[in-house]
Amino acid sequence: MKTFGYSAIAIAILGLSGCMLEGDDGTTGAQGTAGVNGANGTNGLTSLIAQVSLPKGNANCPNSGVQINSGIDTDSSGVLDTAEITTTEYVCTQATTQVDSSELLTNLNNDWFVEGEREVNTAKTNWLNTTSTPVVTTQSTDSKSVKAKTLTDLKGSAKNVILFVGDGMGISTVTAARILEGQLAGKLGEENQLSFDKFPFAGLAKTYNVDAQTPDSAGTMTAMMSGVKTDVGVIGVDEDIERGDCSTVAGNELFTALELAEMAGKSTGVISTARITHATPAATYAKSADRNWEDISDMPEDAVTAGCKDIADQLVNFESNLEAKVAGIDVDGIEVVFGGGRRHFLPKDAAYNSTDASSSVEGDRTDGRDLTAEWQTMYTTGSYVMDQTGFDAIDTTMTERVFGLFNESHMQYEADRKNDIAGEPSISEMTSKAIDILDNNSEGFFLMVESGRIDHSHHAGSAYGALTDTIEFSNAIKKAVDMTDMSDTLIIVTADHGHVFTIAGYPKRGNPILGKVVNVGSDEPAEASDGMPYTTLGYTNGLGFRDLGAETNADATYAFEHAAGRHDLTDIDTTTPGYHQEALVPKSSETHSGEDVGVYASGPAAFLVNGTQEQNMIFHIMDFAANLTEKANAAKP
Repeated sequence: MKTFGYSAIAIAILGLSGCMLEGDDGTTGAQGTAGVNGANGTNGLTSLIAQVSLPKGNANCPNSGVQINSGIDTDSSGVLDTAEITTTEYVCTQATTQVDSSELLTNLNNDWFVEGEREVNTAKTNWLNTTSTPVVTTQSTDSKSVKAKTLTDLKGSAKNVILFVGDGMGISTVTAARILEGQLAGKLGEENQLSFDKFPFAGLAKTYNVDAQTPDSAGTMTAMMSGVKTDVGVIGVDEDIERGDCSTVAGNELFTALELAEMAGKSTGVISTARITHATPAATYAKSADRNWEDISDMPEDAVTAGCKDIADQLVNFESNLEAKVAGIDVDGIEVVFGGGRRHFLPKDAAYNSTDASSSVEGDRTDGRDLTAEWQTMYTTGSYVMDQTGFDAIDTTMTERVFGLFNESHMQYEADRKNDIAGEPSISEMTSKAIDILDNNSEGFFLMVESGRIDHSHHAGSAYGALTDTIEFSNAIKKAVDMTDMSDTLIIVTADHGHVFTIAGYPKRGNPILGKVVNVGSDEPAEASDGMPYTTLGYTNGLGFRDLGAETNADATYAFEHAAGRHDLTDIDTTTPGYHQEALVPKSSETHSGEDVGVYASGPAAFLVNGTQEQNMIFHIMDFAANLTEKANAAKP
């Protein structure tokens, strides 16, 4: 075997041709007698050369090349058969030892590589657009009049701020919801992106409370709304509070981003799929020594006697409470309130039941007050709505403010919403309607949107419920992105905390995220060491396994005793809405986790979301972007 590089020798081999011998022409000498013709000779054999192109990776030419076979066509077939080859030579493509960047992209023309380059370029563009947009002065036209944006230039550049909070939406929840959404659309799933996955800036937030390693929603949301970390279970107050002690509230109250926005002249809104008096939404407007004081019937007598107000009361009287706290200011109150929790606003009297009441007595209040009626008396031009019909009738061009309470307690899970008695809007619909109302204010708006039932479905041990609510939450975020302008609207998406929710095993790419683990190269469920199949998704603790079939209400699990531990899933369809994942440690309800949560940001000053930050930093980023504190202070007489 001979091996050559491409060169003149290769050209010579490929250009071989026949040749002739020439002798004397016999023009001299005497002419003799003609001889006798000789006998015919036997036919000669034909020599053949054949060449074969070699692909990259060939053992003889790793970088590709040509194999040249030569031999005698002994059977006169005109084809050089394998047995007829007498010589084989190789002309190989030389390996590249140096490449420039353009050649590298050509040689590594791989989809993942190209996508990575695209994302890097997008990130650079986002950074430049956010931090280095030229600012032209009016004093001159020379080069000195153009300068890069500084932090001072960026402060206050957000006219609008929207904070989206997925309650309990930890990293594993985002990942699993992303995959499920993709698989529901017919994709493998892992490559899919939720709407906020596409945001240009992201980081992590540390969720611990001042007194707790694993937090609750009251302390975490207070940190996000006020910029101050605080204790578990308290709303809108700092760590000097003693939970449950009304007397410790005074002097420890914190201003929230929503209150500052009100003072700055912006419109404001609060949306939640949970009760609107629940911890997360309450932290935008209330001050309470206990998150459970949702109405007066939840409060101890000494707290009521001492003058503390329940959370529902504080929502309805938000405007007067804020004006009393800051002398001389004039605010117009929260323009949009959408959520559940109607029972905390109504008297404990069947005469006040709503048309879709599910309890014989809907209201919980023991003071006889109907706060929905008080709100309507206070805001005569406002609209109070309690079902889908009332919601759909809202004219966003004419409506000044709206108070919507769509359920006696929490609103329905997204998967269960069609079963609501009187119908209720989705979180996407509520977000869209709120923005249409709030953006009527030329000064801009502040809006908080909570998907509260992601958390509740995890507590119930239902991945299906948590993930479908997360997907709908992503849809709501997309609505907000489509309806606003990134140049003047800061949108932050985050969670208050995570859950003990896991993605485990070694399932192959595209394996149903709600299904049993099927390993790479297999079509059958993998077995654990106990000989039974297991699911990709699971919980560390909780009520555990349920096979409730088509049941879409995750809370149905609470009707049964816990069933923690392993179960034989061989004949169980784990992808149904009613399947609840196995749990290791038996608990009456699955718990929160202490993990960091994702923070995703788009719009003015979004680049301040980066790395791993304390959770209260979210307030400071919103405050900086919209300059809320300075504008609020400027509004005071």
